Amino acid sequence: MQLRAFFMGLTVAGLVIPSVLGSTSKVLAEDITFTLENKTRVNMTEFYASPSGVKSWENDILGDDVLGSGEQVEININDERTTCNYDFQAKFADGDVVEKYNINICELAGGSYEFYD
Repeated sequence: MQLRAFFMGLTVAGLVIPSVLGSTSKVLAEDITFTLENKTRVNMTEFYASPSGVKSWENDILGDDVLGSGEQVEININDERTTCNYDFQAKFADGDVVEKYNINICELAGGSYEFYD
């Protein structure tokens, strides 16, 4: 009787654990959208977001656009990676470059990230 209960417990655990792990991976692979706010006194000319640990920055998300002082823009990370930790780099019209590391974008989803003086 105890052996049967033990195997029943293993079977239930075997069904629950993969479904929990599977749902976590799915969440991480979905698009992450957040608001980027420029609370500095200078226009932001470039913005990069790359997974932490990647040796080079990916494409400039702003492209030809400029994020003016006091402005905000919606950012969508849709690279289908399964990591939440990203590094950000912002370049400003006065030549300043600001880098922030290990930002958890999964926690940012639906929220905002601010660059400020």
